[in-house]
Amino acid sequence: MTSILGVIPARYASTRFPAKALHEIKGKSMIQRVYEQAAQANSLSKLVVATDHKKIYDHVIEFGGKAIMTSTKHPSGTDRCFEALQLIEGSFDYVMNIQGDEPFIQPEQIDTLARVLLDRKGVELATLVKKIEDAETLFDPNEVKVVINAEQEAIYFSRHPIPYLHQVPQEEWIQKFDFYKHIGMYAYRSDVLEKITQLAPSNLEQAEGLEQLRWLENGFNIRIAITDIESYCIDVPEDLEHPAIKEFVKMLK
Repeated sequence: MTSILGVIPARYASTRFPAKALHEIKGKSMIQRVYEQAAQANSLSKLVVATDHKKIYDHVIEFGGKAIMTSTKHPSGTDRCFEALQLIEGSFDYVMNIQGDEPFIQPEQIDTLARVLLDRKGVELATLVKKIEDAETLFDPNEVKVVINAEQEAIYFSRHPIPYLHQVPQEEWIQKFDFYKHIGMYAYRSDVLEKITQLAPSNLEQAEGLEQLRWLENGFNIRIAITDIESYCIDVPEDLEHPAIKEFVKMLK
């Protein structure tokens, strides 16, 4: 049976939203909401918050979750996930990076991503995408787009809409082609996770500001799972005022 370690990286010193993980959303912290959603997934063998700050660590333990302390020097959640893998007792085939700022993530999305690890032997990396339904999302540089090949593998990620639709007015693009946005949840094969944390930043990564391009540029394969469930990332406090997010908050218990 494939074993999967679920890791929720939670950094304290976010420049755009300090102490974001502890921000309260309808009576519970953001990190507690992510943890409780992830804990309902059927596919995870173990779940842990990997943080760099004692306030977050103590808070997770207080609400009954599992947490570990990790370095303050990690440049990305991927690096924090690798340290978590090294610190946690047990052996795991895969590590799943569950974003600590997506309090509306659904257990079904985690299980959907996990299924692609079982569909094909030896999957190196996998991530989740959703079809884009509106032009605002398509042309928003904060929404990362992904092009997928016939084998359900990522060809490229970009902040710009891709592909360019030749001789089609931009206002018609959303009707003429299936575009997909990236939902920032990753599954790494454990040995591959170690390898990618040793890679130097790549040209494409630096151009787009997307670490997954480093993996593609170095020849790693990223399998794609498609979800039809919407998810929203909270990057800055203003995101909580977005009409769609406010509707999600209303449904929270």
